[in-house]
Amino acid sequence: MLVPADRKGPHHVRILAFHPGCHDASAAVFEDYRLLAAVEEERLTRRKGSGDGVPWLAIDEVLRIAGWTRNDVDAIVSTRSFFHWHYFRYPLLRELDYAFRRAGSAPDTRLRDLMVHCQLRGTTDTLSVFRADSFLAENGFRANCRFEFANHHESHALAALFFTDWDDALLYTADGVGDNVSYSTRTLKDGKLTCDYGDDRWLVQRGPKRASIAWAYGFATEACGFKMFRHEGKLTGLAAHGEPKLAAEMATHFRIDADGVIVGDFADETAIKNTIDAICRGQTRETIAASIQKATEDVTLASVQRQLERTKTRHLGLAGGLFANVRLNRLLAESCPIDEIFIFPAMGDGGLAVGAGLCFLLQRDGLSTWLGKRHRLDNVYLGTDYNTRIDEHLAAAGARRLPGTPARVTADLLLASKAGAAYVGRMEYGPRALGARSILASPSDAAINDQLNHRLARSEFMPFAPYVLEEDADKVFEITPVNRYAARFMTITCAARPEWRSRIPAVIHVDGTARPQIVRDQENPLYAEILRNFKAATGLPVLVNTSFNVHEEPIVNRPEECLKALNDGRVDFIVTEQAVYLAPGAAAVADTRTTADTRRETAPAG
Repeated sequence: MLVPADRKGPHHVRILAFHPGCHDASAAVFEDYRLLAAVEEERLTRRKGSGDGVPWLAIDEVLRIAGWTRNDVDAIVSTRSFFHWHYFRYPLLRELDYAFRRAGSAPDTRLRDLMVHCQLRGTTDTLSVFRADSFLAENGFRANCRFEFANHHESHALAALFFTDWDDALLYTADGVGDNVSYSTRTLKDGKLTCDYGDDRWLVQRGPKRASIAWAYGFATEACGFKMFRHEGKLTGLAAHGEPKLAAEMATHFRIDADGVIVGDFADETAIKNTIDAICRGQTRETIAASIQKATEDVTLASVQRQLERTKTRHLGLAGGLFANVRLNRLLAESCPIDEIFIFPAMGDGGLAVGAGLCFLLQRDGLSTWLGKRHRLDNVYLGTDYNTRIDEHLAAAGARRLPGTPARVTADLLLASKAGAAYVGRMEYGPRALGARSILASPSDAAINDQLNHRLARSEFMPFAPYVLEEDADKVFEITPVNRYAARFMTITCAARPEWRSRIPAVIHVDGTARPQIVRDQENPLYAEILRNFKAATGLPVLVNTSFNVHEEPIVNRPEECLKALNDGRVDFIVTEQAVYLAPGAAAVADTRTTADTRRETAPAG
């Protein structure tokens, strides 16, 4: 249970961290090293990838979870991104101009990029550009609240390192651009953390740094008719259906320098777009997807391998939007000489809030103390806990509560070919549903893919993911010490073992791979118990897990959204920690128990 703010000792520093992005904005709160909450703005605005500068909804949500007010916050740390223009300091004449605008009758709501303003002033001293005192005073924070800024790629990197126990590591980050670079590399070795590329030294440098393979992937996504920053995962799934005929031509525009950094021959991101558009013109989306996937894999693998050879490290920590690409992560895990790989589960810019908080703690305490506070990540259930509300909300709306224990009733419904959703505890942080807001279905019938994709308005070629109990993981999938930790958060693919592929077709992609979630009882006992009941009845040790959302909507958060999905027929039932519910007025599933019992009698041995 969280301790009320006014009862905490003076040594506990209450830290608010946020990323005020133009997409994937987020907020998090720490009590010293204890991460109390983290929420992406999209879950509250209900707009996918939401980002309009400072994420006030997410900020107030995480403060509410912690039991704090804005006045309770001791320190604020933000990435350099988008703020309202009047928080910037300007040269005198510009100051007079903006003072006139502020006095005008029509409000000016435009945002400015703090990173760009630091570049224009040629400074890394962000507080010399930003009016922290005005921000604090106008938004209900104390005047003595400390305000700091964190480097974009350092925030990515520290999130990938903090939740490990490694003595040595290569930390590799990659995304579109942040603080003037698209990549960073850091080395942990002999008790020292060294940035080799991508920290604030590069913030104010001029030159052709726009060499982002992630941007190339995004523009290829647009060339396929999808949306950049949102649908790159579609290409990752679609790539298995095509031939990479364009990969070599795409890859020729990138090279690896002597230090192992990816560089390109582009002046800016427009040049990347024009090049990718020209290469992709007239090609099928399958060919484009397969080609950009292979080009990305080849270029990134060459860079990471050279970095590992240079640093002589045996662990690989990844973060940044590029590493939402689960096929790429598998290639790195299987092709690099490493002992373990870890991808921070909120790998894109939505994860920067947590990383920014960790940057603040590292700066405050020093590396030795910071490293000593690290721990492995148990779960990312970091949103609001609606367990006390969901059952009341469903009951008040007339949802039909089924008799029996939730795990047993859910297994029975799944045996009867029904698809339901788990709505349990706190919402997940990051893009993956991991059992708190997950849709569940039997993996034994490939037809469930078409049925669910139709009900959820999703693309027909997107594979579903499986979840599997920890004790069964390496029996069904090629789980090794290298990928096991990553597989707990569904951030990597691996091969399914041949003897299982025909038995669980709903979760096997056309290339024979899957993106498993390894489940342990201590994180989500109900989720594990459902699978255990299903396995006892069928001999199948996996179930479908796909995110509880409709296409183009964020994952369900509040009870109201859960109820709407049930009423709209997106799922057949909802399972909570208390009970299983059908939609109001839904016909009884009269034969569920009989069907389930029959299947139990004929199930193969587990």
